Amino acid sequence: MTETPQTLPAFRAVLAVLPVADANAIKAAEARNGVLTKPPGALGQLEQVAIWLAGWHGTAKPRIDRSQIAIFAGNHGVVAQGVSAFPAEVTVQMVANFRMGGAAINQLAHCFGATMVVQELDLNRPTGDFTQTEAMSEADLLTALQCGWNAVDPRADILVPGEMGIGNTTSAAAIACALFGGAPADWVGRGTGVDDAGLARKSAAVAAGLKLHLNRDPLEVLRCLGGREIAAMAGAMLSARAKRIPVILDGFIACSAAAVLHTTNPAALDHCIAGHVSAESGHQRLLDTLGKPPLLNLGLRLGEGSGAALALGIIKAAAACHSGMASFAEAGVAEG
Repeated sequence: MTETPQTLPAFRAVLAVLPVADANAIKAAEARNGVLTKPPGALGQLEQVAIWLAGWHGTAKPRIDRSQIAIFAGNHGVVAQGVSAFPAEVTVQMVANFRMGGAAINQLAHCFGATMVVQELDLNRPTGDFTQTEAMSEADLLTALQCGWNAVDPRADILVPGEMGIGNTTSAAAIACALFGGAPADWVGRGTGVDDAGLARKSAAVAAGLKLHLNRDPLEVLRCLGGREIAAMAGAMLSARAKRIPVILDGFIACSAAAVLHTTNPAALDHCIAGHVSAESGHQRLLDTLGKPPLLNLGLRLGEGSGAALALGIIKAAAACHSGMASFAEAGVAEG
């Protein structure tokens, strides 16, 4: 299914029956990897990345020529609880910066040859403060999921979903805690750089949200505790799966969106690879829970899809080596 789901039950139906990687392409890529001009395993993780990519591209020689970065922006009512070091207006200001090409993600997109789209979701209408009410109505959730779904270029050969939204590390922590358990303090981090008092307010907000919203259905968790940009990233990841487009996961917030899909269907993230582990304290825990080892660990905590965009360079290199190298026979090199 590649047409946009029109209802929440339709999104659930897509999640229930997902396309899988091409087993024949994987087998052919493994065979090709075994005869390339290098010692066995000499390219380490790059070899497995290329084979994973081959399965989703459906060819033994995958290429990345049309990478897409999709940034989603939303505002959060929970900011009223003092959970961020920055005011909500910064979301609007950063969207303008994205459009002018002045953000870090713009430079990374240019560096690695990716196209970039920015989708803002009702920035003048923040989600509800989840300590007091539901973050989104069912209509809001559906609209955000559809925004993410429709943002994916069907011609893309890999997707980086990113986000901007003051307060969204609090929502991400609440989603992770609701889905996987533990104490709020296990998931809450400093986000934009809050002090100890701010960290305590974040933990208190997550605890209040979990007490108010007891439903553990993943899409309901997203609706009650999440944000429009988090829902849009989930929609984009699911759209990519329907189109057989591999996805690079970014930081804690992007992975909270992925977690909603994973807890609905444990196979939902087979087309995803973790680009990096961020400095946000809950991210490594979340990656471990999702079973996604990160490609990079550079201490990043920016968001915007920046860590995943950096990993795009690694994945492009993996594809280039795998698909461009000569075999021993082609090169006239004796095998060991």
